[in-house]
Amino acid sequence: MVTIGGFGALAFGACLLAPLVGSTPIHLARVFDRSIPFADNVDAQIFFVARLPRVLAAALVGSGLAVAGVVFQAILRNPLASPDTLGVSAGAALGAMLAITFHADFSLLSVSAVPLASFAGSLGALAIVYGLSAARRRGQSTMVLLLAGVTLTALLSAVVRFVQYLADFTETFQTVRWLMGSLDVAGYGPIVAAIVPMAVASVGFATLPRVLDLMSLGSEAAAARGVDVTRAERVALVSASLSTGAAVSLGGPVAFVGIIVPHLVRLIVGADHRLVLPASALFGAAFLIGCDLVARTALAPVELPVGIVTAIIGGPFFLWLLFRKA
Repeated sequence: MVTIGGFGALAFGACLLAPLVGSTPIHLARVFDRSIPFADNVDAQIFFVARLPRVLAAALVGSGLAVAGVVFQAILRNPLASPDTLGVSAGAALGAMLAITFHADFSLLSVSAVPLASFAGSLGALAIVYGLSAARRRGQSTMVLLLAGVTLTALLSAVVRFVQYLADFTETFQTVRWLMGSLDVAGYGPIVAAIVPMAVASVGFATLPRVLDLMSLGSEAAAARGVDVTRAERVALVSASLSTGAAVSLGGPVAFVGIIVPHLVRLIVGADHRLVLPASALFGAAFLIGCDLVARTALAPVELPVGIVTAIIGGPFFLWLLFRKA
């Protein structure tokens, strides 16, 4: 509990302090000063309207991708597995590309077309993943499932590039910026919409810690200890894919979070998934909040796509991790 409390304090501190930092300085005491009407309180407007939605989006995206990375790595027994391994991120990207290129103009509960189409694309990829898991139930190996996911990702990425080829310059610029990852969220509507599938995924994650510990030893060893392997894999794949789809629909395909956060958390707390899952969720939230803070302040007033920052940080870290284990 002390470990989880420490990670929770880190995530809470990041959520509270990150909105205070930016090109325009604000003061926390003035933000919560109820004697000043909100219409006249510039600090409160910047905090609650401009910065807090972005910070909450970063927390949700970082948490969702990190936990999905933990689950994929355990189920596939591959340290390189990540939220885009089975094509869910690529499916979400394809949905967003289609919405941008063909000027989709619709909304649902104040959520615009791009995140809705992105999540729909992730659900399509999830259906394929579910079919692959069913095929594996008939005797396929983990390696076959992994290779099929890599192939699906390559196929969907090729379709994304074809859609970009059909687009004009403005649309191509929009799609390229989205593919870099962006947390420029307009309001709280998209955040609330992303919370719903993430909450469903969390119910699945809550059943997995002991199962993931046993699955890491192999399917046969887990089955010998009473685990319903088929059901466990199905719950894990669906939960991780829902979490990934919701995260990508909100912030775009942010790179490296789902790989480096689980590894870093394991270095700190060990391999027990009762600690790794909640710690990864909390640390993933704090990590992406920090990366987004760098993205919006490093070259202010210009904002970098957050995916560039995570890649710059994640690439060297992952190389260090590889050489450390070599």
